[in-house]
Amino acid sequence: MRWAWAEIDLGAIAHNVGVIRAAIAPAEVWAVVKADAYGHGAIDVARVALESGATGLCVALIREGIDLRRAGVTAPILLLSEQPMEFSSAIIDNGLIPTVYSRAAIEALAAAAREASSAGVDVHLKLDTGMHRVGADPADAVNLVEAVRACAELRLGAIFTHLAMADQPGAPSNARQLRRFADAVAAVRAAGHEVPRIHIANSAAALSLPTARGDLVRLGIAMYGIEPGPGVAELCRDLRPALSLHARISMVKTVRAGEGISYGLRHTFVTETVVATVPIGYADGVPRRLFATGGEVLIHGSRRPIVGVVTMDQMMIDCGDLEVSVGDEVVLLGSQSGPRGTSVIPAEEWADRLGTIGYEIVCGISKRIERISSDPAGSESTLSNRP
Repeated sequence: MRWAWAEIDLGAIAHNVGVIRAAIAPAEVWAVVKADAYGHGAIDVARVALESGATGLCVALIREGIDLRRAGVTAPILLLSEQPMEFSSAIIDNGLIPTVYSRAAIEALAAAAREASSAGVDVHLKLDTGMHRVGADPADAVNLVEAVRACAELRLGAIFTHLAMADQPGAPSNARQLRRFADAVAAVRAAGHEVPRIHIANSAAALSLPTARGDLVRLGIAMYGIEPGPGVAELCRDLRPALSLHARISMVKTVRAGEGISYGLRHTFVTETVVATVPIGYADGVPRRLFATGGEVLIHGSRRPIVGVVTMDQMMIDCGDLEVSVGDEVVLLGSQSGPRGTSVIPAEEWADRLGTIGYEIVCGISKRIERISSDPAGSESTLSNRP
């Protein structure tokens, strides 16, 4: 219904899961599909990740887990943080694995499980070993494990933590966090309690810190073919980006020398220039200030600069000496070939220009953009037809 869309290469998802599985074996892969799989489409990505060897999934919100269950996903689904206690019944009723780090959450989940006549509900205990976002003090690990064991309806499924600087493998904080975690787990075991599983590693740690892999890794951004950070870029060479962002030219105009363009007329043309308007803007996830940081797009395989402030629904491109027409394809993220060769604009390029990370770029592509996915064999899904 519009000339702007994203393409999701599910074959790249399958490839990336395979690369990580080979690197971290015998640890398992649990695919992180929160935030609609980082903007890639949670249901399709979850299906392909599981078919490619992932053995579980991770989400941030109860609703995300419920949506997967309603789509027929039966694999284990871990909620990565404690949820509001009044929704404990929804967690139990939908077979989600809760994360706990307080007695109040443990008691609320046990009560919900009793009401639902559920027994043997796994919970994962999260420890804050140094990131200081969420999690229990490692000194409380034994007491919290005993609180879980005191509830007949619950059982300890795992203990885990999260590293604050995994994308900088040499950072001293990684060793400190790993040591604190190991000491806490050892204390739990010394108190006579079994710890069925441990997990620590996100994508960056899975790639760069073998001692952090534990029994499973939580594979997030690397599954989508985006490097977790420059400190592990070299370890991401075998990964393939799964998302590309496209549009078509909706208007072509000639702008005279001395004229300005877009809100505020913040760009003025030195010479007469052909400008293309493209019907995609910041409401779709193209950052408004991308033009001011040297942002470019691909047309006929050539890089062309964004000119003027990106508006809510549209943006303008200086086409230079390219011959362009209404309907020509524009690639904002991804690769494109043309008479002058093939060029690529990765999500990391936008991130570098904007002083952010690739996660924010792909997560920021809004629901207004239709996703068109192709399965690992290369055929297009029924999500939509390519515009």
